[in-house]
Amino acid sequence: MVKKVDFFENGTVAIAEIMNIGVNRTQRVRVPLNNLSEEVLLKKLKEKDVDFAAHPMAPNITAMFLDFLWNFGFPLLLLGSLLLQGASMNNTPGGPNLPFGLGRSKAKFQMEPNTGITFDDVAGVDEAKQDFQEIVTVGLPDIRGREEILKVHAKNKNLDKNVSIDVIAVRTPGFSGADLANLMNEAAILAGRRGKEEITTKEVDDSIDRIVAGMEGTKMTDGKSKILVAYHEIGHAICATLTPGHDPVQKVTLIPRGQARGLTWFIPGEDPTLVSKQQLFARIVGGLGGRATEEIIFGEPEVTTGAAGDLRQITQIAKQMVTTYGMSEIGPWALTDPAAQSSDVVFRLLARNNMSEKLAEDIDKSVQKIVYTAYGIAKSHIMNNREAIDKLVDLLLEKETLTGDQFRAILSEFVNTPLDKINKTSVRELITMNNSINEL
Repeated sequence: MVKKVDFFENGTVAIAEIMNIGVNRTQRVRVPLNNLSEEVLLKKLKEKDVDFAAHPMAPNITAMFLDFLWNFGFPLLLLGSLLLQGASMNNTPGGPNLPFGLGRSKAKFQMEPNTGITFDDVAGVDEAKQDFQEIVTVGLPDIRGREEILKVHAKNKNLDKNVSIDVIAVRTPGFSGADLANLMNEAAILAGRRGKEEITTKEVDDSIDRIVAGMEGTKMTDGKSKILVAYHEIGHAICATLTPGHDPVQKVTLIPRGQARGLTWFIPGEDPTLVSKQQLFARIVGGLGGRATEEIIFGEPEVTTGAAGDLRQITQIAKQMVTTYGMSEIGPWALTDPAAQSSDVVFRLLARNNMSEKLAEDIDKSVQKIVYTAYGIAKSHIMNNREAIDKLVDLLLEKETLTGDQFRAILSEFVNTPLDKINKTSVRELITMNNSINEL
C-alpha cells in the first residue's frame, strides 16, 4: 500500500513509501516516470488519498558560472591585457601620475652598499657554520605524549567534568603539539560563542571535526540528496561495524564539513602505525560501504560521485597491501621502488619500466582482487541488513547526527556485531585497563 510519494527532477523521478505487508514495515522505492501522464497519476493519487509532494530542482551553479564567463570573460580579459601592456612600457616617457606611468613605483633605490662590512671582514669565520650542521627531527607524539601536551594546554581552561583528556588523546592520532594547542583554543572559543562557562564534550568534538575535516558547511534541505547521503553514510558505518578488525564507529553525521556532505567518524586504534592485514582489509570494506549502499538501495544507474574520495583511499590501501606490506598472493616482497614515489614523472616511468610486465600485471590483478572481494562483502552486508539500515537512516534524517552508542544500540536489535565485546566497554575503561597492563 502506497503511503507517500515525493516527486523530484521536474516530475521525472518519484520516491514512494510503500507499506510491505509481508514484513510489516515501510520501504522507500525509486520509480522513474518517463512516459507516465502527470494528470492521470495525480488524479489516481488524490482518489486513493495518498500524500504527495513535489521538490524543486536546485539551481545549477555550474551553468550560472559558465554563463557569467561567456558574457563577461572576454571584456575582462581584454581590459586586463591593456592594463598589463601599459604597465610594461618601461621605455616610454612618463611618471607615476602620467598615462604611461601606470605601474611605476615612486620609491628610490640606493645602489651603493652602506653596511660598512665587506666580504673580507667575515671570510674565514668557519665557526658559525657549526650551528647549522645538526638538525633534530621531532616526531609526532604518541598517545602518552598527547595526554601530557593536552594537560599543559588545559590548565588555564575550564573543562566540564565529563571532558576526559585521555579520551581526547585517543581521538587525536597524528596531531602535533601545535594541533593539540589549536584544538583546546578552538574549543574555548566555541564555548565562549555559545555562552558557556565551561568547555564541554560538544565543543571538543566540534573542534576536532573542524581541524580534521574543515569548516562546517550549510546544512542540506530535505530531499533526494539528503536521503542518498544518509544511506551512503549509514552504509559506511554498517559495513565497518560488521567487518572484524575495523575501528568502532564514533559518530555518523549529515552536517557538511569541507567538501564532504556527510561524515562517518571512527575511534582510532591505540597504535595507528602498527596495522594488521585484517584491519587494512576491514578499512577497504568499510570504505566501499557507501558505494555499495547506493547501488543496492537506488540501483546501479543511480550511483553518484560522492564515493570518489572513498575509492581513492581504498585503492591506495590495496596497492600498499600488495607492493609495500607483502599482504597478497604474490608473496612477502617489497615491490615499491623509491623512485616510484618521486614527484618527477620521468622517475616514476623509469621505476615502472624496471619491473617486468608479468609482475606489473600480477600486481594489478592482486589489487583488483582485494578490492572486488571487499566490495562483494560490502554489498552482502547491505543486502542482509536492509531493515536495520532503513531504521538507522530514518533516525539519522531526524537527528542529523548519531553517536556510536546510538548506532550500535539500534543495530544490535537486528544483528550481533563482531565488535559487541569492545563496544560494551567505554573508551575510558579501555584506557584504564591499558594503563593497568602497562604498569604490570
